[in-house]
Amino acid sequence: MWSRDRHPALRSAIRLAIAMAIAGLTAACLQPLYGDRTTTGSPALRTALAAVDVLQIEAPNGSPEARIAVELRNALLFELTGGGAMTSPTHRLRIRMSLSKSAIIVDITTGRTEAEVTGIDATYTLTELASGKVVVNSTTFARVSSDVPGQQQRFARTRAQRDAESRAAQVVAEQIRSRLASHFVAGT
Repeated sequence: MWSRDRHPALRSAIRLAIAMAIAGLTAACLQPLYGDRTTTGSPALRTALAAVDVLQIEAPNGSPEARIAVELRNALLFELTGGGAMTSPTHRLRIRMSLSKSAIIVDITTGRTEAEVTGIDATYTLTELASGKVVVNSTTFARVSSDVPGQQQRFARTRAQRDAESRAAQVVAEQIRSRLASHFVAGT
């Protein structure tokens, strides 16, 4: 008579065999998102992302938005190419962004801001150069908080605001890269 307690090693071997069979059947179905080779023979994601031409982001000269626009574009270029050289472009990416700041904590005696939120809203369009067709049209945003040091630390306040703007630009760049990767891998 069959007993569960009498053959635990056999049960473990059967479970392992079933798991290995399932893993073997699904191994060819999966492909790493950022891998060098694809199972379909299409260009690797890294190559496709490096072929995206990121246009300059328009912002008024000398404004805080201009510095953030440059920082956002540089972060996005690094996200797309990994610091390597860009290949000949197959797509063009146009980004429009806006910056917002709002105080979340204000000292009631002095009226000074103690904590604030910096936000970047970005609208972007990816156009295929060969056909001139818009393949991705989307928006993204980032909100980053920062603490404002006391009244005597003016430069620390400026540095905290810049760090918050840089972090927000990095978050937006990562979100755009992820959306473009989704388009290149799945076509969505």
